[in-house]
Amino acid sequence: MGKRRAPLKKLRRLVRQEVVRQAERGRRVRLMFQDEGRFGLLGKPRRCWAPVGVRPVVGARLVRKFSYAFAAVSPHDGVMDSLILPWVNAHTMSLFLCAVAQRHPNEFIVMVMDQAGWHIAHDLEVPQNMRLVLLPPWSPEINPAEHIWEALREDCVGNTVFASLDAVDKALSVGLLSLELDTSRMHSLTGFKWITSISLNAH
Repeated sequence: MGKRRAPLKKLRRLVRQEVVRQAERGRRVRLMFQDEGRFGLLGKPRRCWAPVGVRPVVGARLVRKFSYAFAAVSPHDGVMDSLILPWVNAHTMSLFLCAVAQRHPNEFIVMVMDQAGWHIAHDLEVPQNMRLVLLPPWSPEINPAEHIWEALREDCVGNTVFASLDAVDKALSVGLLSLELDTSRMHSLTGFKWITSISLNAH
């Protein structure tokens, strides 16, 4: 238990320090958690309704083609930013971080993420108004951004066979936009008590 609590205490301390530092510069801190989800031509099988005695049938495809959804969420207020890109590497990760930074130009972003290779690459470009915080590899479950993919698969791509990656991207775009607009739902999905109890106020 102590091993799992350590990163939480460290994050709380780090955020507090950043809140004080940025307040001196007239900026608020936005705490965000980031993750990527892979989506292919075949949506994962999900539970669904069917008449009594009827077994639901879900199609299948053998073609392995994928799109990647990048997302970052602010558990305190449910604000979410997302982007769909064709692959994951340091370049696309840099593009996403830049897009998030541009959406919050007057804030300083503390971005929490796991230790995927493209998150720690030497050529990753981090915006000036952002600081990255890496979760320990043994604690992926403390990242609330994981819940974004569960909601997206439940609402938009589950039990679906897509004709093309363009169709996948369109479904993802609709689903991600819906989540971005529903800040109350995102707050409910990701607003873990240990996160929202971290004060983002300088006083």
